[in-house]
Amino acid sequence: MSLDKIISNVPDYAKDTKINIKNVLNAENAPLNEKQIASTALACAIALKHQNLIDAFKEKAEQVLDDNELQAAHAAAVIMGMNNIYYRFAHLASNQEYLDMPAGLRMNVIANHGIEKTDFELYSLAVSALNGCGMCIDSHEKILKDHGVSKEQIQHAVKIAAVINALSYVAE
Repeated sequence: MSLDKIISNVPDYAKDTKINIKNVLNAENAPLNEKQIASTALACAIALKHQNLIDAFKEKAEQVLDDNELQAAHAAAVIMGMNNIYYRFAHLASNQEYLDMPAGLRMNVIANHGIEKTDFELYSLAVSALNGCGMCIDSHEKILKDHGVSKEQIQHAVKIAAVINALSYVAE
């Protein structure tokens, strides 16, 4: 099902979601460019494991992204699926020793994703927000700010995550 069809089927009680999804995906007045919006949205759909949304956002993303950029969106969702669980545990566990222990998990894709570092960090931040990992959110936000990404750009990536999450509640 196309994204337009999914959006048109949003029920009246979720009208805010229908309006918000159109707004956050519109690159015209957004602090993110069209590719950043498409990749962030795709990574979020993948993280939510909602197949209709994955298919719809992938179809839309394929219009503006090359194969490497599509793969990076997938990679961000998958690696954060692992990291967000591990680091959320380490952060929330009463035993603070876990924070000092090496994770021992392979994470090479974070450094070898083949796209702009800040773009991959934006996707990772949005997925980390969806997955509720405060430690990862702080880490990605710091890297983004250190690389000159504005707070408006950071906020927009998280707004995409928030609205796609809401859409997943009503999408068929």
